[in-house]
Amino acid sequence: MKTRTAVIFGAVVVAASMTTGARANRSGDLASLGVFGNLSNLIAPQQSTGTIAFTNVNVVPMDADRVLRSQTVIIQGDRIREMGPTSRISIPSGATRIDGTGKYLMPGLAEMHGHMPGGDLEETVMFLYVANGVTTVRGMLGQDFHLELRRKAQAGEIIAPTLYMAGPSFNGNSVNSPEQAAEMVRRQKEQGWDLLKIHPGLTLPEYDAMASTAAEVGIRFGGHVPADVGLRHAIEMGQETFDHLDGFIEYLDAFDRPIDQAKLDELVGLVKAAGAWVVPTMVLWDIGIIGRGDTRAMETYSEMRYWPAEGVQGWSRRQAERSRAASQDPQRADLWANNRMRVLKALADGGARVLMGTDSPQIFSVPGFSLHREMAAMAEAGMTPYQILVSGTQAVGEYFGRQDSFGTVAIGRRADLILLNSNPLRDVGNVQDRVGVMLRGRWLSEDMIQSRLTEIEQRFATDR
Repeated sequence: MKTRTAVIFGAVVVAASMTTGARANRSGDLASLGVFGNLSNLIAPQQSTGTIAFTNVNVVPMDADRVLRSQTVIIQGDRIREMGPTSRISIPSGATRIDGTGKYLMPGLAEMHGHMPGGDLEETVMFLYVANGVTTVRGMLGQDFHLELRRKAQAGEIIAPTLYMAGPSFNGNSVNSPEQAAEMVRRQKEQGWDLLKIHPGLTLPEYDAMASTAAEVGIRFGGHVPADVGLRHAIEMGQETFDHLDGFIEYLDAFDRPIDQAKLDELVGLVKAAGAWVVPTMVLWDIGIIGRGDTRAMETYSEMRYWPAEGVQGWSRRQAERSRAASQDPQRADLWANNRMRVLKALADGGARVLMGTDSPQIFSVPGFSLHREMAAMAEAGMTPYQILVSGTQAVGEYFGRQDSFGTVAIGRRADLILLNSNPLRDVGNVQDRVGVMLRGRWLSEDMIQSRLTEIEQRFATDR
Protein backbone atom coordinates (compact mmCIF):
# COMPACT_ATOMS: atom_id res chain seq x y z
CA MET A 1 0.00 0.00 0.00
CA LYS A 2 1.19 3.46 -0.80
CA THR A 3 -0.06 6.30 1.38
CA ARG A 4 -1.11 9.24 -0.73
CA THR A 5 -1.33 12.78 0.52
CA ALA A 6 -4.64 13.70 2.09
CA VAL A 7 -6.76 15.84 -0.19
CA ILE A 8 -9.63 18.26 -0.03
CA PHE A 9 -12.49 17.70 -2.44
CA GLY A 10 -15.52 19.95 -2.19
CA ALA A 11 -16.63 20.09 1.43
CA VAL A 12 -15.29 16.68 2.41
CA VAL A 13 -11.91 16.04 4.03
CA VAL A 14 -10.49 12.71 2.96
CA ALA A 15 -7.25 10.94 3.82
CA ALA A 16 -6.45 8.48 1.08
CA SER A 17 -4.48 5.26 1.28
CA MET A 18 -4.52 3.29 -1.93
CA THR A 19 -2.36 1.24 -4.20
CA THR A 20 -0.24 2.99 -6.78
CA GLY A 21 -2.34 3.88 -9.79
CA ALA A 22 -5.65 3.32 -8.01
CA ARG A 23 -8.37 5.84 -8.62
CA ALA A 24 -9.53 8.14 -5.85
CA ASN A 25 -13.22 7.95 -5.08
CA ARG A 26 -14.07 11.49 -4.09
CA SER A 27 -17.40 13.13 -3.71
CA GLY A 28 -18.76 16.17 -2.00
CA ASP A 29 -20.90 19.17 -2.76
CA LEU A 30 -20.82 22.31 -0.72
CA ALA A 31 -24.44 22.87 -1.67
CA SER A 32 -25.32 19.87 0.49
CA LEU A 33 -25.17 22.19 3.49
CA GLY A 34 -28.81 22.83 2.66
CA VAL A 35 -31.10 25.82 2.34
CA PHE A 36 -30.58 28.56 4.87
CA GLY A 37 -32.37 31.54 3.38
CA ASN A 38 -30.94 34.17 1.09
CA LEU A 39 -29.75 37.72 1.21
CA SER A 40 -31.89 39.10 -1.58
CA ASN A 41 -33.71 41.31 0.90
CA LEU A 42 -30.45 42.42 2.51
CA ILE A 43 -28.21 43.19 -0.42
CA ALA A 44 -29.42 45.30 -3.28
CA PRO A 45 -27.62 45.24 -6.63
CA GLN A 46 -24.65 47.57 -6.66
CA GLN A 47 -25.14 50.94 -8.28
CA SER A 48 -22.53 53.16 -9.87
CA THR A 49 -21.35 55.82 -7.45
CA GLY A 50 -19.66 58.16 -9.93
CA THR A 51 -16.35 59.74 -9.00
CA ILE A 52 -14.88 59.04 -5.55
CA ALA A 53 -11.78 60.69 -4.06
CA PHE A 54 -9.77 59.28 -1.18
CA THR A 55 -8.11 62.41 0.19
CA ASN A 56 -4.91 62.82 2.21
CA VAL A 57 -4.51 59.07 2.57
CA ASN A 58 -1.41 56.95 3.11
CA VAL A 59 -1.21 54.59 0.14
CA VAL A 60 0.24 51.09 0.47
CA PRO A 61 0.71 50.47 -3.27
CA MET A 62 2.15 46.94 -2.95
CA ASP A 63 4.61 47.52 -5.78
CA ALA A 64 7.33 47.64 -3.11
CA ASP A 65 7.61 47.54 0.67
CA ARG A 66 6.70 51.20 1.06
CA VAL A 67 4.01 53.71 2.04
CA LEU A 68 3.21 56.82 -0.01
CA ARG A 69 2.19 59.52 2.46
CA SER A 70 -0.56 62.12 2.03
CA GLN A 71 -1.93 61.00 -1.31
CA THR A 72 -5.22 61.65 -3.09
CA VAL A 73 -6.63 58.79 -5.17
CA ILE A 74 -9.39 59.47 -7.71
CA ILE A 75 -11.75 56.64 -8.70
CA GLN A 76 -13.97 56.85 -11.78
CA GLY A 77 -16.08 53.86 -12.69
CA ASP A 78 -14.18 50.72 -11.80
CA ARG A 79 -10.70 52.20 -12.30
CA ILE A 80 -8.12 54.27 -10.46
CA ARG A 81 -7.92 57.32 -12.75
CA GLU A 82 -5.51 59.58 -10.91
CA MET A 83 -3.32 59.57 -7.82
CA GLY A 84 -0.52 61.63 -6.37
CA PRO A 85 0.40 63.98 -3.54
CA THR A 86 -2.68 65.70 -2.18
CA SER A 87 -1.16 69.10 -2.80
CA ARG A 88 -0.97 68.39 -6.55
CA ILE A 89 -4.27 66.62 -7.26
CA SER A 90 -7.43 68.52 -8.18
CA ILE A 91 -10.60 66.78 -7.13
CA PRO A 92 -13.35 66.83 -9.78
CA SER A 93 -16.46 68.83 -8.97
CA GLY A 94 -19.20 66.68 -7.51
CA ALA A 95 -16.90 63.87 -6.45
CA THR A 96 -17.68 61.98 -3.26
CA ARG A 97 -14.83 62.58 -0.80
CA ILE A 98 -13.59 60.01 1.68
CA ASP A 99 -11.21 61.50 4.22
CA GLY A 100 -8.14 59.30 4.48
CA THR A 101 -6.24 61.36 7.03
CA GLY A 102 -4.22 58.99 9.20
CA LYS A 103 -5.54 55.97 7.30
CA TYR A 104 -4.03 53.47 4.86
CA LEU A 105 -5.29 52.47 1.41
CA MET A 106 -4.18 49.08 0.09
CA PRO A 107 -5.32 46.78 -2.74
CA GLY A 108 -8.14 44.35 -2.09
CA LEU A 109 -7.16 40.79 -1.18
CA ALA A 110 -7.68 37.59 -3.14
CA GLU A 111 -8.77 34.11 -2.11
CA MET A 112 -6.90 31.93 -4.59
CA HIS A 113 -8.44 28.64 -3.51
CA GLY A 114 -12.09 29.30 -2.79
CA HIS A 115 -15.37 27.50 -3.24
CA MET A 116 -18.87 28.73 -4.02
CA PRO A 117 -21.81 26.76 -2.65
CA GLY A 118 -25.00 27.29 -4.54
CA GLY A 119 -28.63 27.60 -3.61
CA ASP A 120 -29.69 30.12 -0.99
CA LEU A 121 -26.21 30.21 0.55
CA GLU A 122 -24.69 31.65 -2.61
CA GLU A 123 -25.09 35.38 -1.95
CA THR A 124 -24.17 34.98 1.71
CA VAL A 125 -20.81 33.46 0.79
CA MET A 126 -20.14 36.18 -1.76
CA PHE A 127 -20.83 38.90 0.79
CA LEU A 128 -18.69 37.25 3.49
CA TYR A 129 -15.73 37.37 1.13
CA VAL A 130 -16.24 41.06 0.34
CA ALA A 131 -16.92 41.97 3.97
CA ASN A 132 -13.36 40.89 4.78
CA GLY A 133 -11.73 42.82 1.96
CA VAL A 134 -11.62 39.87 -0.45
CA THR A 135 -12.30 41.40 -3.86
CA THR A 136 -11.09 38.53 -6.06
CA VAL A 137 -11.74 34.80 -5.73
CA ARG A 138 -10.41 31.92 -7.80
CA GLY A 139 -13.02 29.18 -7.56
CA MET A 140 -11.41 25.75 -7.52
CA LEU A 141 -14.22 23.27 -8.10
CA GLY A 142 -16.53 24.11 -11.00
CA GLN A 143 -20.24 23.36 -10.98
CA ASP A 144 -22.81 24.10 -13.64
CA PHE A 145 -24.21 27.23 -11.96
CA HIS A 146 -20.78 28.83 -11.49
CA LEU A 147 -20.59 30.39 -14.94
CA GLU A 148 -23.87 32.20 -14.29
CA LEU A 149 -22.64 33.21 -10.83
CA ARG A 150 -19.51 34.64 -12.42
CA ARG A 151 -21.65 36.64 -14.85
CA LYS A 152 -23.86 38.03 -12.06
CA ALA A 153 -20.82 38.96 -9.98
CA GLN A 154 -19.04 40.76 -12.81
CA ALA A 155 -22.27 42.55 -13.81
CA GLY A 156 -22.73 43.86 -10.28
CA GLU A 157 -26.10 42.17 -9.85
CA ILE A 158 -24.98 40.89 -6.45
CA ILE A 159 -22.26 42.03 -4.06
CA ALA A 160 -19.50 39.61 -4.94
CA PRO A 161 -15.77 39.53 -5.64
CA THR A 162 -14.50 39.32 -9.19
CA LEU A 163 -14.62 35.59 -9.89
CA TYR A 164 -12.30 33.39 -11.92
CA MET A 165 -13.55 29.83 -12.16
CA ALA A 166 -11.95 26.43 -12.56
CA GLY A 167 -14.14 23.91 -14.33
CA PRO A 168 -15.33 20.55 -12.98
CA SER A 169 -12.53 18.44 -11.56
CA PHE A 170 -10.20 16.14 -13.49
CA ASN A 171 -9.98 13.10 -11.20
CA GLY A 172 -10.12 9.33 -11.13
CA ASN A 173 -13.88 9.31 -11.48
CA SER A 174 -14.34 11.96 -14.18
CA VAL A 175 -11.52 10.75 -16.45
CA ASN A 176 -11.07 7.16 -17.63
CA SER A 177 -8.69 7.47 -20.58
CA PRO A 178 -6.22 9.91 -22.18
CA GLU A 179 -8.74 10.53 -24.94
CA GLN A 180 -11.42 11.46 -22.42
CA ALA A 181 -8.99 13.78 -20.64
CA ALA A 182 -8.22 15.61 -23.90
CA GLU A 183 -11.89 15.89 -24.80
CA MET A 184 -12.72 17.25 -21.34
CA VAL A 185 -10.06 19.95 -21.73
CA ARG A 186 -11.49 21.06 -25.07
CA ARG A 187 -15.03 21.10 -23.72
CA GLN A 188 -14.14 23.21 -20.68
CA LYS A 189 -12.21 25.64 -22.85
CA GLU A 190 -15.23 26.04 -25.14
CA GLN A 191 -17.57 26.48 -22.18
CA GLY A 192 -15.52 29.43 -20.95
CA TRP A 193 -13.92 28.19 -17.75
CA ASP A 194 -10.85 30.15 -16.66
CA LEU A 195 -8.69 27.16 -15.73
CA LEU A 196 -8.71 23.40 -15.14
CA LYS A 197 -8.77 21.82 -11.68
CA ILE A 198 -6.65 18.71 -11.06
CA HIS A 199 -7.48 16.21 -8.32
CA PRO A 200 -5.86 12.86 -7.43
CA GLY A 201 -6.64 9.72 -9.37
CA LEU A 202 -5.37 10.55 -12.86
CA THR A 203 -2.96 8.09 -14.42
CA LEU A 204 0.24 9.42 -15.95
CA PRO A 205 -1.05 9.05 -19.56
CA GLU A 206 -4.31 10.79 -18.62
CA TYR A 207 -2.47 13.64 -16.92
CA ASP A 208 -0.11 14.10 -19.86
CA ALA A 209 -3.02 14.12 -22.31
CA MET A 210 -4.71 16.79 -20.19
CA ALA A 211 -1.56 18.90 -19.94
CA SER A 212 -0.68 18.64 -23.64
CA THR A 213 -4.20 19.51 -24.74
CA ALA A 214 -4.35 22.41 -22.28
CA ALA A 215 -1.17 23.83 -23.82
CA GLU A 216 -2.60 23.33 -27.29
CA VAL A 217 -5.90 25.14 -26.66
CA GLY A 218 -4.48 27.72 -24.25
CA ILE A 219 -5.97 27.07 -20.82
CA ARG A 220 -4.05 26.93 -17.56
CA PHE A 221 -4.35 24.18 -14.94
CA GLY A 222 -3.57 23.71 -11.29
CA GLY A 223 -4.50 21.98 -8.04
CA HIS A 224 -3.27 18.65 -6.72
CA VAL A 225 -0.50 16.31 -7.87
CA PRO A 226 -1.78 12.81 -8.75
CA ALA A 227 0.35 10.06 -7.22
CA ASP A 228 1.17 8.50 -10.59
CA VAL A 229 2.46 11.86 -11.83
CA GLY A 230 4.69 13.20 -9.09
CA LEU A 231 5.71 16.77 -8.36
CA ARG A 232 8.70 17.04 -10.69
CA HIS A 233 6.80 15.75 -13.71
CA ALA A 234 3.83 18.02 -12.96
CA ILE A 235 6.16 21.01 -12.88
CA GLU A 236 7.79 19.92 -16.14
CA MET A 237 4.38 19.54 -17.81
CA GLY A 238 3.45 23.13 -17.01
CA GLN A 239 1.11 22.85 -14.04
CA GLU A 240 0.87 26.45 -12.88
CA THR A 241 -0.35 26.21 -9.28
CA PHE A 242 0.34 23.63 -6.63
CA ASP A 243 -2.40 23.99 -4.06
CA HIS A 244 -1.97 22.91 -0.42
CA LEU A 245 1.76 22.43 -1.17
CA ASP A 246 0.53 19.11 -2.53
CA GLY A 247 3.40 16.81 -3.48
CA PHE A 248 6.06 18.86 -1.69
CA ILE A 249 6.36 16.88 1.54
CA GLU A 250 6.18 13.66 -0.48
CA TYR A 251 8.99 14.85 -2.75
CA LEU A 252 11.09 15.72 0.29
CA ASP A 253 10.13 12.49 2.12
CA ALA A 254 9.48 14.63 5.18
CA PHE A 255 6.27 13.42 6.79
CA ASP A 256 8.08 11.95 9.77
CA ARG A 257 11.66 13.10 9.43
CA PRO A 258 13.51 16.42 9.18
CA ILE A 259 13.85 18.03 5.76
CA ASP A 260 17.11 17.60 3.91
CA GLN A 261 18.24 21.17 3.25
CA ALA A 262 20.00 20.38 -0.02
CA LYS A 263 16.91 18.70 -1.39
CA LEU A 264 14.74 21.62 -0.27
CA ASP A 265 17.07 24.10 -1.98
CA GLU A 266 16.90 22.04 -5.15
CA LEU A 267 13.09 21.99 -5.02
CA VAL A 268 12.83 25.75 -4.49
CA GLY A 269 15.08 26.28 -7.49
CA LEU A 270 12.96 23.92 -9.59
CA VAL A 271 9.72 25.73 -8.71
CA LYS A 272 11.24 29.16 -9.28
CA ALA A 273 12.81 28.24 -12.62
CA ALA A 274 9.49 26.87 -13.86
CA GLY A 275 7.62 30.02 -12.86
CA ALA A 276 5.16 27.88 -10.93
CA TRP A 277 3.00 29.15 -8.07
CA VAL A 278 2.09 27.63 -4.70
CA VAL A 279 -1.16 28.15 -2.78
CA PRO A 280 -0.24 26.76 0.65
CA THR A 281 -3.59 26.74 2.57
CA MET A 282 -1.58 26.36 5.78
CA VAL A 283 -4.39 26.56 8.33
CA LEU A 284 -6.69 24.09 6.62
CA TRP A 285 -3.94 21.50 6.23
CA ASP A 286 -2.79 21.89 9.82
CA ILE A 287 -6.35 21.46 11.09
CA GLY A 288 -8.18 19.26 8.64
CA ILE A 289 -5.41 16.95 7.42
CA ILE A 290 -2.69 16.84 10.06
CA GLY A 291 -5.39 17.15 12.70
CA ARG A 292 -3.71 19.49 15.18
CA GLY A 293 -6.72 21.76 15.73
CA ASP A 294 -8.59 22.10 19.00
CA THR A 295 -12.17 21.35 17.93
CA ARG A 296 -13.84 22.98 20.93
CA ALA A 297 -11.77 26.14 20.59
CA MET A 298 -12.54 26.43 16.88
CA GLU A 299 -16.24 26.01 17.52
CA THR A 300 -16.05 29.25 19.52
CA TYR A 301 -14.35 31.31 16.78
CA SER A 302 -16.35 34.52 16.47
CA GLU A 303 -16.92 34.02 12.74
CA MET A 304 -18.83 30.77 13.30
CA ARG A 305 -21.94 32.90 13.94
CA TYR A 306 -21.92 33.73 10.22
CA TRP A 307 -22.15 30.08 9.18
CA PRO A 308 -25.09 27.66 9.40
CA ALA A 309 -25.16 25.59 12.57
CA GLU A 310 -25.51 22.38 10.56
CA GLY A 311 -22.33 23.20 8.69
CA VAL A 312 -20.37 23.96 11.89
CA GLN A 313 -21.61 20.73 13.46
CA GLY A 314 -20.40 18.77 10.41
CA TRP A 315 -17.02 20.44 10.65
CA SER A 316 -16.82 19.50 14.34
CA ARG A 317 -17.53 15.84 13.66
CA ARG A 318 -14.90 15.60 10.93
CA GLN A 319 -12.33 17.54 12.92
CA ALA A 320 -12.81 15.36 15.97
CA GLU A 321 -11.94 12.33 13.84
CA ARG A 322 -8.79 13.97 12.50
CA SER A 323 -7.72 15.11 15.97
CA ARG A 324 -8.08 11.58 17.33
CA ALA A 325 -5.84 10.29 14.56
CA ALA A 326 -3.22 12.97 15.21
CA SER A 327 -3.24 12.25 18.94
CA GLN A 328 -1.90 8.76 18.23
CA ASP A 329 1.44 10.28 17.20
CA PRO A 330 1.60 13.98 18.15
CA GLN A 331 5.32 14.22 17.50
CA ARG A 332 4.81 13.15 13.89
CA ALA A 333 1.96 15.63 13.51
CA ASP A 334 4.10 18.47 14.85
CA LEU A 335 7.04 17.55 12.62
CA TRP A 336 4.81 17.36 9.53
CA ALA A 337 3.31 20.79 10.29
CA ASN A 338 6.68 22.35 11.06
CA ASN A 339 8.14 20.95 7.85
CA ARG A 340 5.33 22.57 5.88
CA MET A 341 6.14 25.90 7.49
CA ARG A 342 9.81 25.44 6.66
CA VAL A 343 8.93 24.70 3.01
CA LEU A 344 6.74 27.79 2.76
CA LYS A 345 9.39 30.10 4.18
CA ALA A 346 12.05 28.61 1.89
CA LEU A 347 9.83 29.16 -1.16
CA ALA A 348 9.03 32.74 -0.17
CA ASP A 349 12.62 33.65 0.68
CA GLY A 350 13.92 31.82 -2.39
CA GLY A 351 11.86 33.87 -4.83
CA ALA A 352 9.24 31.26 -5.69
CA ARG A 353 5.78 32.71 -6.20
CA VAL A 354 3.23 32.31 -3.42
CA LEU A 355 -0.52 32.96 -3.69
CA MET A 356 -2.83 33.38 -0.71
CA GLY A 357 -5.62 30.83 -0.34
CA THR A 358 -7.57 28.93 2.30
CA ASP A 359 -9.94 26.44 0.58
CA SER A 360 -12.92 28.10 2.21
CA PRO A 361 -15.63 27.28 3.03
CA GLN A 362 -14.05 24.27 4.59
CA ILE A 363 -13.41 22.92 8.09
CA PHE A 364 -13.74 26.01 10.36
CA SER A 365 -12.71 28.23 7.42
CA VAL A 366 -15.54 30.74 6.99
CA PRO A 367 -15.21 32.64 3.69
CA GLY A 368 -13.25 35.85 4.03
CA PHE A 369 -12.54 35.44 7.72
CA SER A 370 -10.31 32.46 6.94
CA LEU A 371 -7.87 34.68 5.07
CA HIS A 372 -7.00 36.56 8.26
CA ARG A 373 -6.21 33.29 10.01
CA GLU A 374 -4.15 32.22 7.00
CA MET A 375 -2.11 35.42 7.14
CA ALA A 376 -1.34 34.77 10.80
CA ALA A 377 -0.16 31.25 9.91
CA MET A 378 2.05 32.60 7.12
CA ALA A 379 3.58 35.01 9.62
CA GLU A 380 4.16 32.11 12.02
CA ALA A 381 6.04 30.36 9.22
CA GLY A 382 8.40 33.33 9.06
CA MET A 383 7.07 35.31 6.09
CA THR A 384 7.28 39.09 6.44
CA PRO A 385 4.14 41.26 6.34
CA TYR A 386 5.11 42.45 2.86
CA GLN A 387 5.65 38.91 1.56
CA ILE A 388 2.27 37.87 2.96
CA LEU A 389 0.39 40.84 1.51
CA VAL A 390 2.07 40.41 -1.88
CA SER A 391 0.67 36.87 -2.03
CA GLY A 392 -2.86 38.24 -1.79
CA THR A 393 -2.46 41.37 -3.94
CA GLN A 394 0.39 42.08 -6.35
CA ALA A 395 1.14 38.41 -7.04
CA VAL A 396 -2.52 37.74 -7.81
CA GLY A 397 -2.57 40.64 -10.25
CA GLU A 398 0.47 39.12 -11.94
CA TYR A 399 -1.19 35.70 -12.11
CA PHE A 400 -4.32 37.15 -13.73
CA GLY A 401 -2.43 39.75 -15.77
CA ARG A 402 -3.80 38.41 -19.06
CA GLN A 403 -7.38 39.02 -17.91
CA ASP A 404 -7.23 42.39 -16.12
CA SER A 405 -5.02 44.89 -14.35
CA PHE A 406 -5.27 44.91 -10.55
CA GLY A 407 -3.42 43.98 -7.37
CA THR A 408 -1.59 47.26 -6.80
CA VAL A 409 -2.72 50.82 -6.14
CA ALA A 410 -1.79 52.57 -9.37
CA ILE A 411 -3.41 54.52 -12.18
CA GLY A 412 -5.40 52.26 -14.49
CA ARG A 413 -5.76 49.42 -12.01
CA ARG A 414 -9.15 47.98 -11.13
CA ALA A 415 -10.47 49.89 -8.12
CA ASP A 416 -10.46 47.03 -5.60
CA LEU A 417 -9.28 48.62 -2.37
CA ILE A 418 -9.37 48.37 1.42
CA LEU A 419 -9.19 51.48 3.61
CA LEU A 420 -7.60 50.71 7.00
CA ASN A 421 -7.04 52.53 10.26
CA SER A 422 -3.56 51.03 10.71
CA ASN A 423 -0.52 50.18 8.61
CA PRO A 424 -0.73 46.56 7.35
CA LEU A 425 3.00 46.49 6.58
CA ARG A 426 3.68 46.64 10.30
CA ASP A 427 1.27 43.87 11.22
CA VAL A 428 -0.97 41.90 8.84
CA GLY A 429 -3.53 41.77 11.63
CA ASN A 430 -4.20 45.43 10.85
CA VAL A 431 -6.02 44.33 7.68
CA GLN A 432 -8.98 43.56 9.95
CA ASP A 433 -9.07 47.16 11.20
CA ARG A 434 -11.14 48.39 8.26
CA VAL A 435 -12.85 51.67 7.45
CA GLY A 436 -14.43 50.11 4.38
CA VAL A 437 -13.97 48.14 1.17
CA MET A 438 -14.09 49.34 -2.44
CA LEU A 439 -15.25 46.71 -4.91
CA ARG A 440 -14.74 47.59 -8.58
CA GLY A 441 -15.25 51.27 -7.74
CA ARG A 442 -18.22 50.79 -5.41
CA TRP A 443 -17.71 51.87 -1.82
CA LEU A 444 -18.96 49.75 1.11
CA SER A 445 -18.41 51.46 4.45
CA GLU A 446 -17.58 49.39 7.50
CA ASP A 447 -20.86 50.49 9.08
CA MET A 448 -22.75 49.01 6.12
CA ILE A 449 -20.65 45.85 6.23
CA GLN A 450 -21.27 45.32 9.94
CA SER A 451 -24.99 45.94 9.50
CA ARG A 452 -25.21 43.21 6.88
CA LEU A 453 -23.10 40.84 8.98
CA THR A 454 -25.46 41.38 11.89
CA GLU A 455 -28.40 40.42 9.69
CA ILE A 456 -26.60 37.27 8.56
CA GLU A 457 -25.83 36.39 12.17
CA GLN A 458 -29.46 36.86 13.14
CA ARG A 459 -30.62 34.70 10.26
CA PHE A 460 -28.38 31.79 11.24
CA ALA A 461 -29.05 32.23 14.98
CA THR A 462 -32.48 30.68 14.48
CA ASP A 463 -30.76 27.36 13.60
CA ARG A 464 -28.73 27.25 16.81
